[in-house]
Amino acid sequence: LFSDLSFDNISRVSTFLMDNYTSKQYDVVDVCYGQFKNAAFQIPICAQYLPIENEDNQIGAQHHPKKKANYLFDPDKESLLEYLIPSILHTTFQKFVLDNHASEHGARMTAMDNATTNAEELMKELKINYNKARQEAITKELSEIVGGAAALSA
Repeated sequence: LFSDLSFDNISRVSTFLMDNYTSKQYDVVDVCYGQFKNAAFQIPICAQYLPIENEDNQIGAQHHPKKKANYLFDPDKESLLEYLIPSILHTTFQKFVLDNHASEHGARMTAMDNATTNAEELMKELKINYNKARQEAITKELSEIVGGAAALSA
């Protein structure tokens, strides 16, 4: 699945989940994924994928509590929902997969950035230690030369 994140490939997985749900092999389908916020911050999420939760339109109820309209649909509601619900479910599942994929890349990028920063700091420390050791060796050598010259002249 993750080598090819095309809509068709992801739709096959969501179709498998929907088929198993409609055939009553699954009672509930929950999807856990990493929700991408930015490269350094991802949120682990578990969301119910199936069954679709039926929420009343609370925004409409707040603004127009007594208005209930009866709309005519062409095509009829059932045909429309028969097409829209699978499309929405496929798209929602694709969002889950792509969000998780982006989160994974963000986490890897952040980890590599931290590793690079740590390696650079370690290189600086090692260079300082190397230069100190080199300086000590030079100082010791000079002391021996000066000591030897002083012994010869005395």
